[in-house]
Amino acid sequence: MANDRDTTLHQMILSEIEGRIVSGEWPPGFRLPFEVDLAEHYGCSRMTVNKVMTQLSKAGLIERHRKAGSFVTKPRAQSAILELHDIAAEVKSLGLPYAYTLIARKERPSNAEDRRLMELAETTPMVELLAVHQAGGRPFCVEERRINAGVVPEAAQADFSTNPPSSWLIAQVPWSAAENRIQAVAASTEIARLLEQPKGTACLVVERRTWNHAGPVTFVRLNYPGGRHTLVARFTPEQR
Repeated sequence: MANDRDTTLHQMILSEIEGRIVSGEWPPGFRLPFEVDLAEHYGCSRMTVNKVMTQLSKAGLIERHRKAGSFVTKPRAQSAILELHDIAAEVKSLGLPYAYTLIARKERPSNAEDRRLMELAETTPMVELLAVHQAGGRPFCVEERRINAGVVPEAAQADFSTNPPSSWLIAQVPWSAAENRIQAVAASTEIARLLEQPKGTACLVVERRTWNHAGPVTFVRLNYPGGRHTLVARFTPEQR
């Protein structure tokens, strides 16, 4: 019974502290109560609290400093410049719960901007999507995507209301080439609203195009709040 009680206490303490961090009640930089104080507050052993803090540290939610205490970290996503990554996996790697909301979907013929962005030679059916990815209940990334339904006709029937287009495309459509373009952009009124940031907030914007043997597959613009995202690339001298 004692073991069951310790397990229940561990889960309760973990959920409560994690909830305060994810909700923003304990913001980045906040110093958590010392372990001895938490143990007294919850009426448990210090070992139980230490296990909780260890788990929170491994999840990247807190930083532990000897003598100074434990502090809430500022989650920073790291996406590889040279890879096509799944945003859901990226969020989960931070130890935060992931959520996805489709804001708008349009099926239409390609326009001049589509043809410029995707190097389309002629009018072709398109699927246009606007979605928000969340991490820990907060907007993490706004996704603006255009899919060439002439090359990927399955996109017209795909249910993107529950299935994020990034993971669907990675799983369903083979690609042979990709191009990334990274820039800093001031958030437009709409993007700022969706990111819950002031208009003009500096955003890190990743624009990506992919192709396969049949032609251009998709163009996507990923808008991240600049202060919460880092781009990382690892390469060797042999890579050109």
